[in-house]
Amino acid sequence: RKVLEVLVEHGAPKNILEDAHPHIGTNKLPELITKMRETILELGGEVNFESFVDDIVMTDGKVSGLSVNGEQHTFDQVILATGHSARDIYHLLNKKNVALEFKNFALGVRVEHPQSHIDSRQYHCDVKPEILPAAAYSLVSQVDGKGVFSFCMCPGGIIAPCATEQEEIVTNGWSPSKRNNPYANSGIVTQVEWEDVAEFHEHGVMAGLHFQNQLERRCWQAGGETQVAPAQRLKDFIEGRESKDLPVCSYGPGVTPARVDQLLPNFIVRRLQQAFRDFDRKIRGYIHRDAIVVAPESRTSSPVKIPRDKESLQHPDIQGLYPCGEGAGYAGGIVSAAMDGEKIADNCVEQMAAK
Repeated sequence: RKVLEVLVEHGAPKNILEDAHPHIGTNKLPELITKMRETILELGGEVNFESFVDDIVMTDGKVSGLSVNGEQHTFDQVILATGHSARDIYHLLNKKNVALEFKNFALGVRVEHPQSHIDSRQYHCDVKPEILPAAAYSLVSQVDGKGVFSFCMCPGGIIAPCATEQEEIVTNGWSPSKRNNPYANSGIVTQVEWEDVAEFHEHGVMAGLHFQNQLERRCWQAGGETQVAPAQRLKDFIEGRESKDLPVCSYGPGVTPARVDQLLPNFIVRRLQQAFRDFDRKIRGYIHRDAIVVAPESRTSSPVKIPRDKESLQHPDIQGLYPCGEGAGYAGGIVSAAMDGEKIADNCVEQMAAK
């Protein structure tokens, strides 16, 4: 609740304190984040834009500073909260022989339906009354003993391009505050474990990252080496055939017909195909004629974990280095990452007071 209260203090709607599934709206977040940044500055913090951390300086098992844009800065405490897509940090730590761990993660596709269809299925009526919000869903299935589940479901939402590097496609979803877009989209993903990435074991703890990266590049190539995403009608994906055309899709850069069922690894495709059939029994008509599969949904969580001591919350080998949030493998969204950050900050204060 404290995290939600901070968000409300900076402009989020008060109903997030009461709703079972609180929603701010991605369109509202930029202004909210700006106000939070202003609060940080008022309290004596600093914000450094266009600043690249190119090295974490360590001396005798302790953090001694950072190199930022090639310039040395002295610190004895560094909170490493870079998010799960700052791959350069993983490579940097691995190169410096800092202990990392492979972490299971989930990967799959974005599935989009007409919102009116999801409304009719979930509310069991032909036309949704205006008083009701855009309907959502939460689905899970077990295939071969592995979970397949909906992730970041966005009613009245939009599929967005979220690549963080050149020559890759990454998709995600978001909803405006009113959730009034005519489409509903959700990630449908399945677990990727160590044995699933045997082809990349030569990369050690970075195997999952290389697996993730190769798939994103393959989808970029299939889309024409632009941000146009490969897509397939859901029914065609399940039945393993080419889509001759595609329905209208909210993904801004556009979609192009592709055999998504051949772009993804076989173990993922097999699980998704069976799960979609299961979902169609749970939500009659889920396999809709205008449902579309867009690839890939690959950044659900970090494929690398940065270990930390349970008591001190510091890296077990590096005093003063605090792995934090989603990028370190200790959170799975905005609120849980904020809670982890608060816990780390409190610990840092205690350490400083003890000195």
